[in-house]
Amino acid sequence: MEKMPSRLGRDTDAVATTVPVAAAARSDWRTGLPTLSGSMITLRELRLSDASALFESLTTGEVVRFISPPPSSVEGFDRFIAWTLRQRAAGQYVCFAVVPRGSDVAIGLFQIRSLEPEFGNAEWGFAIDSQFWGTGVFPDGAKLAIDFAFHVLGTHRLEARASTQNGRGNGALQKIGAFEEAVLRRSFLRNGEYHDQTLWTILREDWTNATVLSRPSVVH
Repeated sequence: MEKMPSRLGRDTDAVATTVPVAAAARSDWRTGLPTLSGSMITLRELRLSDASALFESLTTGEVVRFISPPPSSVEGFDRFIAWTLRQRAAGQYVCFAVVPRGSDVAIGLFQIRSLEPEFGNAEWGFAIDSQFWGTGVFPDGAKLAIDFAFHVLGTHRLEARASTQNGRGNGALQKIGAFEEAVLRRSFLRNGEYHDQTLWTILREDWTNATVLSRPSVVH
């Protein structure tokens, strides 16, 4: 993930809700994100109580090397989480916490941002605790997030950007079937220096036709 939203608002008491399986595709996710279950992790809406765990997981040198600086304190993550809930309610953005099966501790996030009304074109990003790199957590969560974008949000084209220097991130995107579409020259500012990014895209029809990745997600 190259960017973490920096427009942080004040704390809120908003609480995530879940959506029954039968109603998942037609439910109004603006009132609360469903919980998505994979083989290794679940994705659920962020909670204010996740702030401390996310601060510990997403502010290490390994994680922040190729992304925009995350909030620099637990209080900053509090405000970030409150902002995500308001943006979800406004229908502009969704952000899921990544939670290992058998735990309730958030170790990362997946986010999807609308690039046009109704999420026709959208951008997604992710950040995961480095202790879970290479364990299968990313592809498990990525499939859930992408399925949600295409089958619930109604996205047609999904974009991701990764620094060309981020070999692990680019390799992960390639492995899940993203298409390397372009190099965006000097498009990412990090520590006062502009870096090139690779633009990766996935189209809904390509994802739907990829039988190796087509098992249905479990929503509850």
